[in-house]
Amino acid sequence: MIPAPSPNFDERPGGVAFLVLHYTGMQTAEAAIARLRDPVAKVSAHYVVDEDGAVYALVAEEKRAWHAGVSFWRGVSMLNDASIGIEIVNPGHAFGYVAFPARQMAAVTALCLEVLGRWPAIVARNVVGHSDIAPDRKWDPGELFDWRGLAAAGVGLWSDGFAPPGDLLDDLAAIGYDTRFAARDVIIAFQRHFLPEHLSGEADMMTAARAAAVRALIDAPA
Repeated sequence: MIPAPSPNFDERPGGVAFLVLHYTGMQTAEAAIARLRDPVAKVSAHYVVDEDGAVYALVAEEKRAWHAGVSFWRGVSMLNDASIGIEIVNPGHAFGYVAFPARQMAAVTALCLEVLGRWPAIVARNVVGHSDIAPDRKWDPGELFDWRGLAAAGVGLWSDGFAPPGDLLDDLAAIGYDTRFAARDVIIAFQRHFLPEHLSGEADMMTAARAAAVRALIDAPA
């Protein structure tokens, strides 16, 4: 863990119940870390994970970092209040989006498991991407992120299955999405996370069947 303290934080109003994963969306790790430490930018995260697996610690987990912005998940708004934010170095869709290297994903997985160990209130359904909580404006960490592998290691939810489809938007709302946004934005955010090989943005049968399967995971008794 490499200390890289950011001044961009304040006090939390309560506990922690969410883990939000982002990509940096900048051309270099150095530029991203500099911005997250710039008091003028007024953005930050708790951690940054570089492509080589190096982990930078910017904000103490007990403090509120400024990474989620206007956001919503499972009835909770403004997720900065109750979340840990991890930025993962990747140029993003604006600068030549690429797959996340295995060494980087291993470091992300290990860091997430450590965070979950410290904050047991972060249940699997509350491990989300920035695009999940802000589908109208964010795409990260995107369709190349290995959500399947992360869930296999014990971080977050995944389903490779399909279930009898119901009302798609109703299922997406039950999973956690804010369905007050344009339907296409919400659907493609779901697809980026749970159906990355099928970014149609459409309320088609494949998407509805996967959403029903994910909802079944969430609805299953603990």
